[in-house]
Amino acid sequence: MSDTIFEAVTDDEVRALFPVISQLRPHLAGPDDLLSRVKRMRADGFRQIWRAGEDGTPVAVAGFRIYETLYAGLKLYVDDLVTTEARRGLGDGTVLMDWMVAEAKAKGCTELDLDSGVQRFAAHGFYFAKGLHIASYHFKRAV
Repeated sequence: MSDTIFEAVTDDEVRALFPVISQLRPHLAGPDDLLSRVKRMRADGFRQIWRAGEDGTPVAVAGFRIYETLYAGLKLYVDDLVTTEARRGLGDGTVLMDWMVAEAKAKGCTELDLDSGVQRFAAHGFYFAKGLHIASYHFKRAV
């Protein structure tokens, strides 16, 4: 397998990511639910990249967007980063993360951000190893 990164552009490409994304986002109802959400999110610049296994099917997926804030300027925000359970620890997430860091630099971003659930200890270890740190609290409230 190479370090080739693919971007999901077509409807069928987005649907094909569902088996991987659903491991992080189990509330999604199916490939068409994923597609309809992605289509809406694209209006805000949302993109999805993925890495293929030996058989050509997706084994890791990242969703991100670049946006501007008053306090930091341009930022690349990672919405999703997931590797199939069978492939965790094999470097797929690293390849996607490194690609997003390079993309952030190329687009003039000042930082790469992501939020991670407090229960996702293994993911936190990965993020620390990739040079991320805890910079703030994220507050939320249902409305």
